[in-house]
Amino acid sequence: MHQLIKDANNRMDKTLEALRSELSKVRTGKATTALLDGVKVDYYGTLTPINQVGNVTVLDPHTLSITPWDKAMVNVIDRAILEANLGFNPISDGTNLKIPVPLLTEERRKDFVKLVKKFGEDSKVAIRNVRRDANEHLKREEKEKRMSEDELKHSEDEVQKLTDHHIKLIDEILKHKEKEIMEV
Repeated sequence: MHQLIKDANNRMDKTLEALRSELSKVRTGKATTALLDGVKVDYYGTLTPINQVGNVTVLDPHTLSITPWDKAMVNVIDRAILEANLGFNPISDGTNLKIPVPLLTEERRKDFVKLVKKFGEDSKVAIRNVRRDANEHLKREEKEKRMSEDELKHSEDEVQKLTDHHIKLIDEILKHKEKEIMEV
């Protein structure tokens, strides 16, 4: 039975990783290379992430820089960023791109906090679904006489502890991200 609980823990951990990945794309008003993670460029017929066609760096808290490995890609990257509709206006010098990251308005910050909370709620639902699946498997094991009633109760308690722990981690992650967004 130990394996079922391990699997549930791994699935819950993956949910946390997915949440962190989603949140890294949410703007906080500070420049971070993750802001461009979802942008793909047409690299000789193949849609390719920007960080695979050039060096993406943070110049300062409000500016990103992209140095393409192939100088012919400057205009392609510029267009891809504009088409991604992220609110960025790249500035090209012919060999590099600088991307000013505009400060967020109070209203926009509140919209991002709502989005973050939605991601958090979706993650909590996913965690609870893992708990439900694990408990169903455990009950099936008990029904098929592969574990005792006491073992079932103990295992369900373990799954609940995992669930509580992961929900608490989600709350902490969300609290940190909300604070990051609302800081001016």
